Amino acid sequence: MKIIVPMAGRGSRLRPHTLTVPKPLIPIAGKPIVHRLVEDIAKVLDGTIEEIAFIIHESFGKKVEADLIAIAKKLGAKGTIYYQNEALGTAHAILCAKESMEGPVVVAYADTLFRADFTLDKTADSVIWVKQVADPSAFGVVQLNAQNEIVDFVEKPKEFISDLAIIGIYYFKSGETLRKELEYLLDNNVTKGGEYQLTDALENMKQKGMRFVPGKVDEWMDCGNKDVTVDTNNRMLRFLHLDKINLVSDSVQLENSTIIPPCYIGENVVLKNSTVGPHVSIGSGSLIEDTNISNSLVQTFAQIRHANLDNAMVGNYAVYNGKHTQISIGDYSVLE
Repeated sequence: MKIIVPMAGRGSRLRPHTLTVPKPLIPIAGKPIVHRLVEDIAKVLDGTIEEIAFIIHESFGKKVEADLIAIAKKLGAKGTIYYQNEALGTAHAILCAKESMEGPVVVAYADTLFRADFTLDKTADSVIWVKQVADPSAFGVVQLNAQNEIVDFVEKPKEFISDLAIIGIYYFKSGETLRKELEYLLDNNVTKGGEYQLTDALENMKQKGMRFVPGKVDEWMDCGNKDVTVDTNNRMLRFLHLDKINLVSDSVQLENSTIIPPCYIGENVVLKNSTVGPHVSIGSGSLIEDTNISNSLVQTFAQIRHANLDNAMVGNYAVYNGKHTQISIGDYSVLE
């Protein structure tokens, strides 16, 4: 089994945090989004992952590439880097990894997380991960028949057709077939809005009689902007806490401070005269002093003093000294 992860965009809705770190590498509960994503996919697949192919923009740099290769290695897989330097659509992005499209493959966009407990139907030609939503008009949705097979894909339906939204994770029994369909779009310049779209390839495959089934997830968590990323961090902390996973490092230094779970506290974090939690992640090497923090995400080596923070996001090496409540401070920023 191979996993293909398109992640070429830095994510403008999550700036300033994505100016120095690509969005998929922002940590949620102490672990990069993309790392959690491929781990969760591995659990659903219940099989060996041979390779994880990451599709990035060349400007991400060698350190990001090394970090991604390390993520694959931790999962026992080969890591491969491909480049998409022009935003030409989802089909174009996936096809950048065409050399890795052999045998069963999973395509997963790196700005979403999920929780699921279903058995993957590997007899189907394709499985599309979906989540029941209250307002399907904002999403692409699938329509099912009586046999629980997907018979139609509809983008942002104005009238109710289905409430099963496509979350951006797909299984294909044959990577070779997927590659052929994507190549057809590019070879024949089949575009929508000037971009090559995966949904057009899916429709072509369906018209040829291939069998599509849904994989229904219990939770779907977005990481598109600051507010939803903080909320995703909160929800992930709750899930990990219920799973009885220890989220507080033994090297945390507590001085007249309180941790209200669930919280993730990384290595060598110093808490002085502070209350942290609930639903707070603090990256390694950070200093929190004379501060109250709840529902927030603080990355590594940050320094926060004399603050009361809620629904906040603070980047790596940022320094903050103040009384603002809801903030979004990118890496290396200084506010004193």
